[in-house]
Amino acid sequence: MNVTDQVEITTIGRRSGRPRRLETWRYLADGRYWLTGSPGRRDWYANLAAHPEFTLHLADRDVPVRARLVTDPDERARVFGEIVPALSWAGTLQSWLDGSPLVEILPVGY
Repeated sequence: MNVTDQVEITTIGRRSGRPRRLETWRYLADGRYWLTGSPGRRDWYANLAAHPEFTLHLADRDVPVRARLVTDPDERARVFGEIVPALSWAGTLQSWLDGSPLVEILPVGY
């Protein structure tokens, strides 16, 4: 697992319908890219649940992508099993499984 880079994303607000830009971390695990956050409620996750298409802002370009919210317990365990041990500040794997959002970043149209 690698913490690949800090990125900005723009989601569409679930209630307002307005663009919401924020900074987060993108991870490479299980050969795919993911967004997650430490345990707790995240507005960006709720926005992606309502409007899964979003923009990933990379250093040299903006990329339209689609979110796949991961709720399957086995898949969450596999992915977080790669991400969490590499983060010295992360706390326990179980706390992430119980309370962290997990989103796979997919190309638009997938």
